[in-house]
Amino acid sequence: MHLQQEEWLPRQAAHQQRVRRYAGPYLERRSAGRKHPVEDFLFTYYTQKPGQLLRWHPGAGVVLSGPEAAERTGWKHYRAADDAERAAAGLPADSPAVTVDVGAFLRDRREALQFAGIILAGTAARPAQFGCFGLHEWAMVYRQDKFDLRHEYLQLRLGSGRTDEVVEENRIRCSHFDAFRFYTPDAVPLNALVPSRENQRTLEQPGCLHANMDLYKWAYKLSPLLPSGLVMDCFELSWRIRAMDMQASPYDLADWGYPAIRIETPDGKAEYVEYQRAFAAESQQLRERLLQELTPLLKAAAMTGPATGDRHPAPDNTAKGPS
Repeated sequence: MHLQQEEWLPRQAAHQQRVRRYAGPYLERRSAGRKHPVEDFLFTYYTQKPGQLLRWHPGAGVVLSGPEAAERTGWKHYRAADDAERAAAGLPADSPAVTVDVGAFLRDRREALQFAGIILAGTAARPAQFGCFGLHEWAMVYRQDKFDLRHEYLQLRLGSGRTDEVVEENRIRCSHFDAFRFYTPDAVPLNALVPSRENQRTLEQPGCLHANMDLYKWAYKLSPLLPSGLVMDCFELSWRIRAMDMQASPYDLADWGYPAIRIETPDGKAEYVEYQRAFAAESQQLRERLLQELTPLLKAAAMTGPATGDRHPAPDNTAKGPS
């Protein structure tokens, strides 16, 4: 595919406008020393920063032409189009044109690509589970008085004692390691599963809010192979899931404009599952789109070296916790 400058510059501008809707307020808050418990999350928990997200990528296999394209020869995992690619695009041999350097990406990040493919395909193939009710967030503050845990600017909606009772009254079945690893020590044995980095590829399932939020992580980690429109679709889904996840959390977010989903009640549980099912269906569609984009790249990766087997990359999420 070939995009001339007058075609791709408007796409780039539209993408940047789309990103600034989310990144602009975050950067303003950060500059002013203010925080938001919901809307900062995608920029602080995940490693993709606003400046990186602002960069528009057409995805693998697209040739961009025109004077503005020449700048990208200095971008990581881009290269000048070769003679055959210029000829196929109907371009003169000396015209400025660039494309994503798939070969360089595979040399640098083949295992990350393969691991993402394993997680995405495995999760897509499993049945969705809808019985967690967001209790992972509650387990992160279980017996917080004992462990001297306090959120710097949020209060527990039900207080510490009642929050602990909600955890004890319910069956906790979190399947996502990057939520489970932030449980308090006393909450760990209450979980029906023991998620780990090693069993992540077998436990992740499409009903999990955090697995669905992580579609954004897998998408941006594979930039610039994937088109930025798909990355932003994953980002915006993750943004909406985060809002719902925090509404169901033990924190009081009413003053922030997020009314509680009271999962300690039957009605609240039903409301949670309704949202969870809708997000699962939407996430499966995005997961399939990601896999469709990755299939030819995974085939190319398989030709350049062995599969990752039981190896996996180091964890990407290094913040104190999902909350």
